[in-house]
Amino acid sequence: MAYEFKRSDVTFDSDGTPCSAWFYLPDISEKPPIIVMAPGLGGVKDMRLDDYAAKFAEAGFASLVFDYRNFGNSGGNRRQYINVKDQLEDWNYAIKFAKSIDSIDETQLLLFGTSFSGGHVMTLSSMRNDITATITQCPYTDTFATLKAISSKSESKLTLLALFEKLLSISSYHSIMVPLAGEPGSISLMAVPDYQQYLELVPERSTFENKAQAATIFEFLKYSPGRYAQEINNPIFYAVCSNDNLAPAKTTIRHAKRSQKPTIREFNCGHFEIYSDNYFEEATDEYVKFFKENTI
Repeated sequence: MAYEFKRSDVTFDSDGTPCSAWFYLPDISEKPPIIVMAPGLGGVKDMRLDDYAAKFAEAGFASLVFDYRNFGNSGGNRRQYINVKDQLEDWNYAIKFAKSIDSIDETQLLLFGTSFSGGHVMTLSSMRNDITATITQCPYTDTFATLKAISSKSESKLTLLALFEKLLSISSYHSIMVPLAGEPGSISLMAVPDYQQYLELVPERSTFENKAQAATIFEFLKYSPGRYAQEINNPIFYAVCSNDNLAPAKTTIRHAKRSQKPTIREFNCGHFEIYSDNYFEEATDEYVKFFKENTI
């Protein structure tokens, strides 16, 4: 049975910055569990997260889907800047807001993250004791595995640009922007052969911009969520893409096996293919089943 649902535009405060979100509420008699979710690297919430939330709502789950500060419809005065500390803070404020909604069951808190946010939900699951279950899709887990998978030529160019930007920031707010996605060898954060598949996720009239501050490379260098895997004690579903050239499958599985209650599922696709219709339907059916098995 597919439930009817309503989507509302909501805003929550993240340390003084307004974050734009959608709240999905299924038309069911009891208070539903709530799923909190956010986009992958540089993305915004309309890059298929609306489809995931709709699928979950039809199955009886509420969702809060938000844009990070500095991206999409959210506020922030340093636009297109990806900062791990800030994004994790946004997650914690989003969770606080979600649990305050009267129409949901705050005791059943679920997380869904994909790509870079897939790494974030791993980190959060290792830090918090109120997570009922987590799904992490093609997660970013390991700095060096990802950098090795990306063109070394692009990596060296990005590092030089980021260093130059850091020097400029000492005396000004000037920022060097680079594309989020581009062809191999280009100066972009995701210089991979299937970069067009990432851009195809962007709908018409989206707030998405294919750019980010070059200093983001420093965020990669210091962030490896896989190191926290063994501290995750809630059930966690790892959706691994076997042909992933950004979050290599072998590395993801190695980290996943260190979690205390992992479910590991490989899909025969690339990093961005899992969002495409065929894999989307196959994966979300399994996600719904996993969340149902781990909620009352």
